[in-house]
Amino acid sequence: MADSELQLVEQRIRSFPDFPTPGVVFRDISPVLKDPASFRAAIGLLARHLKATHGGRIDYIAGLDSRGFLFGPSLAQELGLGCVLIRKRGKLPGPTLWASYSLEYGKLEIQKDALEPGQRVVVVDDLLATGGTMNAACELLGRLQAEVLECVSLVELTSLKGREKLAPVPFFSLLQYE
Repeated sequence: MADSELQLVEQRIRSFPDFPTPGVVFRDISPVLKDPASFRAAIGLLARHLKATHGGRIDYIAGLDSRGFLFGPSLAQELGLGCVLIRKRGKLPGPTLWASYSLEYGKLEIQKDALEPGQRVVVVDDLLATGGTMNAACELLGRLQAEVLECVSLVELTSLKGREKLAPVPFFSLLQYE
């Protein structure tokens, strides 16, 4: 069953060469979101991985702005958990902590009261490229004294070596591309 589910998800990923710049192959997840069966399969596969790896030890899923918001709440719901948001700086009300990094959005933030010290969190996004966003998210969660159990994504661009930036935090992806 898992192999056929993974194939269904993989068949829905579209590739656009030379977008947004020459030499880049853009991996488009939009068809996964459009097709209820493939989206359900993606959430199910990620949930089964997390259950097998962490059992009932996860307290929250943290979804990253913005496409992590598409997967985070659904994954949290599937696992019977809550979901906290890590957003672009300036988008959350109340007291926040923020971290900056070199690529993608530049600055992320989380509300200071999003988690209690010692709570265990899994970070989710649609894609891991350079690792800058997830690394900044892990930094923020660490500053809240949360324990990051793992980072997960639907797609990983292996040639950009983003998972190396996340070490020692474990990383899992459903699909890997160069």
